[in-house]
Amino acid sequence: MLANTLSDQEFSQFRSFIYRIAGINLSSAKKPMVVGRLARRVDQHRLSSFAEYFRLLNNGSHPDEVQMAVDLLTTNETYFFREHKHFDFLRENILPQHPPGKSFRVWSAASSSGQEAYSIAMVLDDRLKSPHWEITASDISARVLETARRAHYPLEQAEHIPPRFLSSYCLKGVGSQQGTFLIARNLRERVNFMQVNLNTSLPRLGTFDVIFLRNVMIYFDAETKRQVTRRIAGQLKPGGHLLLGHSESLNGIDSTLQTVVPSVYRKPL
Repeated sequence: MLANTLSDQEFSQFRSFIYRIAGINLSSAKKPMVVGRLARRVDQHRLSSFAEYFRLLNNGSHPDEVQMAVDLLTTNETYFFREHKHFDFLRENILPQHPPGKSFRVWSAASSSGQEAYSIAMVLDDRLKSPHWEITASDISARVLETARRAHYPLEQAEHIPPRFLSSYCLKGVGSQQGTFLIARNLRERVNFMQVNLNTSLPRLGTFDVIFLRNVMIYFDAETKRQVTRRIAGQLKPGGHLLLGHSESLNGIDSTLQTVVPSVYRKPL
């Protein structure tokens, strides 16, 4: 078994690896996290050091392992209706201004295991009362996207879901599925999950009325933030809104989007 030691030089190599691929800037405080998440992979390949594992990742013959390492090193903490004021703003400020019968598109651009996308879906289905809406949800991690597509969660994750949404959109497990819940089919069918790396050229996604890009910019340095924001802003419709995490800001990063309230921006018409 591998001793759980990671030299500063080895940590620097993994920092460069995840920055090159995902634009994520790991601080030195993340060194124990790297050890904890990658040690099992080193053991799995029967390697004697993190340095050997890094060489395996970079020899070009293990693309699946590269994806596994990326999955493990990207942070995926999330829960339903996290930072609920954004959902209040969507419901009370954005949706009432949307013309009835016109399509409404939302992109959950760092969707992790799907809780954010399904929270958005509950609000849209409840407020629009229309079939003309859709959600694209993306993440760099293939592993969490598999969880998102299943839409099957432990019951304790229902804690922050409003009771009326819980009864309307969540199916409580019984028998062997006791202690879990499943997002209702009519919502699952309206969310398209896909793997997208925000640190590279974006695929053809179309344009969106609202983009959620929350709690991911904090992992980027200033230049990466500028590049990602430029790509994201290009996918917004004129008049569309970009929502960041409550601790995030575009101050000094982008001057083309207008601040509506803290962490909420609008693309000029």
